[in-house]
Amino acid sequence: MTDSSSSTFFSEFGLLLCLEELNKEELYQFKFLLKNEIMGPGYCRIPWAEVKKAKREDLANMMNKHYPGEQALDMALKIFDKMNLKGLYERVKPAINRAAQAMGPEDTRAGETQDDLGQEALAGDGTEYRIQIQKQFCLTQGSKYLLGESKDFHHEIAAEGRELLEHLFDVDVNTGEQPQTVVLQGAAGVGKTTLVKKAMLDWSRGNLYQQKFTYIFYLNAREINQWRERSFVQMISKDWPSTEGPIERILSQPNTLLFIIDSFDELNFAFEEPEFVLCEDWTQVHPVSFIMSSLLRKVMLPESFLLVTTRLTACKKLKPLLKNQRSIELLGMTEEAKQDYIYQFFEDKRWALQALHLLRNNEMLFSMCKIPPLCWVICTCLEQQIEKGVDVTLTCKTITALFTCYVSGLYTLVDGSCFSQPSQTQLRSLCHLAAKGVCTMTHVFYKENLRKHGLTKSDVSMFLAMKILQKDSDYEHCYEFAHLHIQEFFAAMLYILEDSWELISQSSQSFADLKLLLESTSHKEPHLTQMKCFLFGLLNEDRVKQLEETFNCKMSLEIKEKILQGMEILGNSDYFPSQLGCLELFLCLYETQDEAFTGQAMRYFQKVVVNICEKIHLLVSAFCLKHCQCLQTIKLCVTEVFEKKMLNSGHPAEFWQRDAYYYWQDLCSLLHTNEHLRELDLGHSNLDEFALKIFYQALRHPYCKLQKLLLRFFSFPDGYWNIASTLTHNQNLQHLDLKGSDIGDRGVKLLCEALRHPDCKLQNLSLESCNVTTLCCLNITKALIRSQSLMFLNLSTNNLLDDGVELLCEALRHPKCHLERLSLESCGLTVTGCKDLSLALISNKRLTHLCLADNVLGDGGVKLMSDVLKHPQCTLQSLVLRRCHFSSVSGEHLSASLLSNKSLTHLDLGSNWLQDDGVKLLCDVLRHPSCNLQDLGLMGCVLTSACCMDLASAIVNNPSLQSLDLGNNDLQDDGVKILCEALRHPNCNIQRLGLEYCGLTSVCCQDLSSTLISNQRLTQMNLTQNTLGCEGIRKLCEVLRSTECKLQVIGLCKEAFDEEAQKLLEAVGVSNPHLVIKHDFNDHNEEDESWWQCF
Repeated sequence: MTDSSSSTFFSEFGLLLCLEELNKEELYQFKFLLKNEIMGPGYCRIPWAEVKKAKREDLANMMNKHYPGEQALDMALKIFDKMNLKGLYERVKPAINRAAQAMGPEDTRAGETQDDLGQEALAGDGTEYRIQIQKQFCLTQGSKYLLGESKDFHHEIAAEGRELLEHLFDVDVNTGEQPQTVVLQGAAGVGKTTLVKKAMLDWSRGNLYQQKFTYIFYLNAREINQWRERSFVQMISKDWPSTEGPIERILSQPNTLLFIIDSFDELNFAFEEPEFVLCEDWTQVHPVSFIMSSLLRKVMLPESFLLVTTRLTACKKLKPLLKNQRSIELLGMTEEAKQDYIYQFFEDKRWALQALHLLRNNEMLFSMCKIPPLCWVICTCLEQQIEKGVDVTLTCKTITALFTCYVSGLYTLVDGSCFSQPSQTQLRSLCHLAAKGVCTMTHVFYKENLRKHGLTKSDVSMFLAMKILQKDSDYEHCYEFAHLHIQEFFAAMLYILEDSWELISQSSQSFADLKLLLESTSHKEPHLTQMKCFLFGLLNEDRVKQLEETFNCKMSLEIKEKILQGMEILGNSDYFPSQLGCLELFLCLYETQDEAFTGQAMRYFQKVVVNICEKIHLLVSAFCLKHCQCLQTIKLCVTEVFEKKMLNSGHPAEFWQRDAYYYWQDLCSLLHTNEHLRELDLGHSNLDEFALKIFYQALRHPYCKLQKLLLRFFSFPDGYWNIASTLTHNQNLQHLDLKGSDIGDRGVKLLCEALRHPDCKLQNLSLESCNVTTLCCLNITKALIRSQSLMFLNLSTNNLLDDGVELLCEALRHPKCHLERLSLESCGLTVTGCKDLSLALISNKRLTHLCLADNVLGDGGVKLMSDVLKHPQCTLQSLVLRRCHFSSVSGEHLSASLLSNKSLTHLDLGSNWLQDDGVKLLCDVLRHPSCNLQDLGLMGCVLTSACCMDLASAIVNNPSLQSLDLGNNDLQDDGVKILCEALRHPNCNIQRLGLEYCGLTSVCCQDLSSTLISNQRLTQMNLTQNTLGCEGIRKLCEVLRSTECKLQVIGLCKEAFDEEAQKLLEAVGVSNPHLVIKHDFNDHNEEDESWWQCF
């Protein structure tokens, strides 16, 4: 270099490096001071509008253009002095010198020779490589920001992430191990690539990982995709200076090396190679997919360290490849940073405040703003709309409305003119490319991809000019949509473009068909979520008209009918009403802003389940449920909504919550506007006093037809427990479940007062786990005597003790007590309490169901209950004695009572030490023709195959016995073989059989299969937690597919079997739609024998 060029280099490159060192606030201050700075006569200020929006690199270019030579740097140093940043230039000077040295062999600094530089950078010590990295990552860092977003935010993210980078590979304090692989995961545009490039730059400058890693190498997925076969040495040698010597020398010490793999989600590899075929030798040439798989799986260079970045959608693919990894999710900008960005984006601060207010009211849009490129898109769109005088309230109402405006804005040039309009064919090709990419999780497209979709060079140029597509400046023939959401928007457009359905049907293997798209959830198919949202939003006629005018294309809303057909399938599905599924459907329907269509879509739903934890969830739920006129059951879990504080601490929480209360009132109005609504579940909800007041008012409305209200584990505000008063106003309410809600003694007292009121029509009350004490029992006793309607009462898991039961027995003996079912499970009863119960049961003519499970009754207590059963006046039909701590001795007492009792049909003796001897005594009675028992529970009674012959005899000889639960007993295959012989007998009437966790293997499956064919009465069978194996499942599936098999429910956990067995079970579900395969067989219905579990 000449002295002149050296000076220019120092000025231009030095200015850029100095600007790189400024954080966001400092950069803004620098711009502000620059606005008022004048160099001298003959110089003019740089226009503020250009300065304000300029990136660092653009700002440096502007200054060098306006102030040639060293004047730009001189002005910058003058401003730095005013900012108290005098030492900034000195900090970056070493980096300038190293970069200057890399520019050529000439003298780059006055008075220094190449020999002088050689003293600073000895060949092979890594200095040349570090200079190369600085040149690559510093000079090009500012050239790749999407959508024109402000570079200062990337700088801010990198600055905030420096501390994160420093501790990525720290030893885990819990395990004492150091992770060898760290995964940085996050949404598109959150700053993953920026962060790892910053890591490369900081390392090269000596500011990061100096004690951890001798060398760091950067591998980008886009470059890797363009390679076919290489050795690993060749892959990392692309940036290796020849003056550093052989790179093999570095690889011989892998424990000091860090390899950064950026954008794993963009790699076009399946990673399905078995581990034994992978390569260890980094000098051998292999397909690049093998090399990458070997590196990730630690087959090659296992001692080295890896830093991998990926989008969240690819985590499922990445995780199985890694060992000893640490995963960290980048969440984007904080709430404060989002507000700051939006405020600074708008020059007119009135616009900024308006935008902030609107975005805060749409939590989904405001959440999107945590991603800098999306924040830029949203702000740009709002700015354009405000400039046009458009009502931006409508723009911010839905995501689709905003993106429609943004995409339409891309079509308009700065001077107000428009690009040449793409043809229908060109637009369809673009949408086809976008949709295929979304469905296959492909977001980077190469020249051949564009060609396959019919996009010519001129087509691509047009979409590049419109900023719909963008070209990667680093990698040739590499394109992507300006942002993932832009791609998803155009992907959704494919479904409404006229004449596109033929294209979709031809590409069925690449596209999610409409049924799969509608059934997709963010949990299982997260890559489809936003496209589905946009698709529903584009069903809005105003959106369609706007796009037709923008692109001069024809669109069709025929898809509406297809979507309604899909809604009918979802509405009739037994599996759909999940929290996630319903909420995502509501979010999509809200995007349409079409009440008539929403009403048509929701008419198929009789039950919905929604988890509401944000204000937007309240809004969309109210919007959709108001139009769901066939709705019978709602399950809502409302949390956090009424707990949040204002983002701006200058406003009280009530200001932020005002809209939430309005939406909640709108939702609660369903209780009196929907004439079919009968059941509401608000379990685990947390409402404040005002929200609860709104709810109570809706319950008391004269048109409220609600019959069943579940408030399990409900958080009542302190001092605001007056649900009891509602019971006297709403005479339709028959069922109230307060399980797990701490209502206290005062709550019980108020409730009992309501029960005594003649206008209270409550029939079923559950106070399980409500901290009810002995002191409360006196009020409950009075209520039981006075109430004319209460028939079911659940007091389980309360510390009532024998004294409390004694008080309850006074009510049970009273002739005005109408109680029919009583559960006292886990209430601290002993044999003493059984004495009072036995006397009460003899005089009580109405009680038919009694649960005493999980009380220490012992053999003595069971004897007392057995004596009651012998009494001719005993009306008990169901008795539950699970976990009551009795032995086989009680088998004799119970056997004697079963002979004389004519009313008892259900007896549960599970989880007691009954053993084979006790069961033998019971079976002797079961064979007797006078025994009317229909349901017998023997789960976990320490039984073996030795008792199966007795059980088989009882099955054959007792025509009444319909349900037999033998789960959690060591029956094994031999025992089940004996039982199957009885089940095949024509006299067998068993309908439900429990064989969970019985030590069964594939050996017994042939016996079970033949039983299922010959027994036409058996409809439910539980086989969970048995090691049946794939062979056993194959035998069962052959029968389950048969029309001769009448089984309706089978208990099998699909996930417990291998892939082949799972496919067999899935095939059964298709061929036999009447069969339900349950992983949780004990999912009780209120009418079954486990009545006490469903209060």
